[in-house]
Amino acid sequence: MRINFRNLTVQVVIGIILGIITGFFFPEFAVNLKVLADIFIKMIKMVIAPIIFLTIVIGIGGMGDLKKVGRIGGKALIYFEIVTTFALAIGILVVNLIQPGAGVNKEGASSDAVSTYEEQAKDSDHGIVGFITDIVPENAIGAMAEGELLPILFFAVLFGVAAAGLGEKSKPVIQLFERFTDIFFGIVNMIMKVSPIAAFGAMAFTIGEFGVESLANLGKLMGSVYLTMFLFIIVVLGAIARFNGFSIFKFIAYIKEEILLVLGTSSSESALPKMMEKLERYGCSKSVVGLVIPTGYSFNLDGTSIYLSMAAIFIAQAYGIDLTIWQELTLLGILMLTSKGAAGVTGSGFITLAATVAAFPIIPVEGIALLIGVDRFMSEARAITNLIGNGVATVVISKNENEFHPPSVSTDSKANFEA
Repeated sequence: MRINFRNLTVQVVIGIILGIITGFFFPEFAVNLKVLADIFIKMIKMVIAPIIFLTIVIGIGGMGDLKKVGRIGGKALIYFEIVTTFALAIGILVVNLIQPGAGVNKEGASSDAVSTYEEQAKDSDHGIVGFITDIVPENAIGAMAEGELLPILFFAVLFGVAAAGLGEKSKPVIQLFERFTDIFFGIVNMIMKVSPIAAFGAMAFTIGEFGVESLANLGKLMGSVYLTMFLFIIVVLGAIARFNGFSIFKFIAYIKEEILLVLGTSSSESALPKMMEKLERYGCSKSVVGLVIPTGYSFNLDGTSIYLSMAAIFIAQAYGIDLTIWQELTLLGILMLTSKGAAGVTGSGFITLAATVAAFPIIPVEGIALLIGVDRFMSEARAITNLIGNGVATVVISKNENEFHPPSVSTDSKANFEA
């Protein structure tokens, strides 16, 4: 079988492999290659704000039915909360069964190493009042310039609802926005051509900075996290997919390019624009994709939820703290809130972990220093889980709303999707 080296998937895989080799043999040089991934992610973030704004406005304004908008949004939020709670609970259950934190050497837990994350956690108010307040932007243009997802969502929903209320009068604006969306996705296609280089730089930095041996110290935790996320995808999301008439395995195969991109960059946001385009080709309506996917990036972070629950209890185990069932339920409640504030970019989950532990004083906050060396290796798993979880959610809501219409004649035919 001949390998098509022009295929983006093949190129990303080659980039990842070359990155690992470079990081292993030339670690000092590899550390400097992080800039390649940073530039790529900045280019993606450059177009995310306008794409999210335009797709939400088109999705809501194009429906013309405010009751339908409220129904889809309500179903999505209920679905997100139920599935995220499952993810948190599974994480807590597995980490209690495997006990990866028992007997961990705490000498590497330096308070200096964690001070940066503590400060960032303090600077961001993760309380319920702060969370709600931060949703409303002081300046809509400023929110877009800063790439603040929740304020952009809020303003886009208001804009879309107002457009839907105007009916025919708003159609020229919606049509103009659709043309703008085509242009922005054209920009995305241009950016994606350099994604293999970004994957190479990110993997080279990871191996060069932390080394392959850094996986050994906390391998049990990493194994537990990977196992839990695998079970969550196959069992929980698989059951949801099966119940809704499609196969999780075929769906994963369909979005393999996006998964590989996330694997290389450790950021689920890097695949967001292409994921939205792929889901429309899969059969989901533009309006549902435009509403569910961007919202899911703030409210449906399944992988991040699993990581947060397991990491917090791992620290407690490392310090010999035996949490009661009520304390773990309290922690679950805190995580249900703080996990909603985590974005899809590498590092934000770690800052959210610091905020969670700070809000739960039973667990020593300096313990998160134990995870600094391997957090990067687990970020790929949680980003991939987030990506798949949001994709499944979009298909489920589309099918539930009778807004799922797979192409009848295509390589992406209905036979390829259904169970």
